Amino acid sequence: MAILTPPRPNSQKPEAGGELGSVELGMTNRTSTTRSGRPSPDSRRQAILATIIHEYLVSGEAVGSHSIADKFAPATGWSSATIRNVMGELEKSGFLEQPHTSAGRIPTDLGYRYYVDNIIEGVRVSRADLKTIEGIGSTDKMQVRPDRLMENASHVLSEISKSVGIVVWPSLAENCLQHISFLNLPDNRILVALVSSSNTVQDKVIRLKESFTQAELDHTATYLNTEFQGKSLRAIRAEIIRMMKAEKALYDQLLRNAILLCEQSLEGEESAAGEVYVDGTFNILTSPEFANRDKLRELFETLEEKSRLVKILNECLTSDRLRGDVKVVIGNENLSPSMKHCTVITASYRLADDISGTLGVVGPTRIEYGRMMAVVNYLARFIERALSNQASLQ
Repeated sequence: MAILTPPRPNSQKPEAGGELGSVELGMTNRTSTTRSGRPSPDSRRQAILATIIHEYLVSGEAVGSHSIADKFAPATGWSSATIRNVMGELEKSGFLEQPHTSAGRIPTDLGYRYYVDNIIEGVRVSRADLKTIEGIGSTDKMQVRPDRLMENASHVLSEISKSVGIVVWPSLAENCLQHISFLNLPDNRILVALVSSSNTVQDKVIRLKESFTQAELDHTATYLNTEFQGKSLRAIRAEIIRMMKAEKALYDQLLRNAILLCEQSLEGEESAAGEVYVDGTFNILTSPEFANRDKLRELFETLEEKSRLVKILNECLTSDRLRGDVKVVIGNENLSPSMKHCTVITASYRLADDISGTLGVVGPTRIEYGRMMAVVNYLARFIERALSNQASLQ
């Protein structure tokens, strides 16, 4: 007989409002019963697994059968012997493990996975967390620079999770054009200033083999701003190439200048990650799960390498570990060896139909799953509203 029922699909998303309180502990009391009034075997196993996880998330200590028995003492069908037997079954099936012979049990990656997929549902952002998130600024009147918004968002994720908060901004190639300008510099260098539709300014110096007059650069910028506003540099480049292939445009100097400048502006950006905002790395030092120096060093190296960090977050988003708009990758599910002792909870925020950034939390597997899934999802939607309102104010 199966120890737990198979995972069931659940598309319910975390929402704002209400209090978290002890919602994860409260889930352990939703048990079905038999005609005799006793809990069914599957519901008993779910309840004990959820209670052990909750207790372990709070204390960080292995959970013994006596503490579980105290939780269920008034109920029928929850004797100490029954609880010990169920804990043994859960351990045998890989949901729990015993770190020491004399110790209680702690959840395994598989136990956490079952908990996330089948037990957590309908968790809302607490009032305290809402206040912290919305302390970034009012989305109705927000006049904040997007880069400052990203910094604040990563800080909020770190503050709430007591882990590492990460926000990734889309790369230059993916940003939608609101305005572009070119400034002539000495030695055939040109300063490219791109203002995206979310009012972010990105500067880049490019070097060309041929020289341009400032008038030619201004003419090209005017053409790009008039014809391609709202499109990404990558899309603009593709459209200009298509136009260049048309016979009427074969010898068009303006189009030639436009594609040359776009090509150079995009050089190195096609595969480059956007700006990465990381906050709370110090929190890792205080986590007992990372007391091992080698594990700690590997994790720090990963967090310091921007391209590697973005790759890990993207892998999380493309995995099948989906709960609503949030993805959760636990322990050994991570592809990167340095992340095998971590949980990564991520969500995307959308700037346009085909342009999105990423935010998330990296912490130990002993993390408040329900709470952080709700926070990550809500913060992603908050950023979308803030940037949308920011753009509408321009």
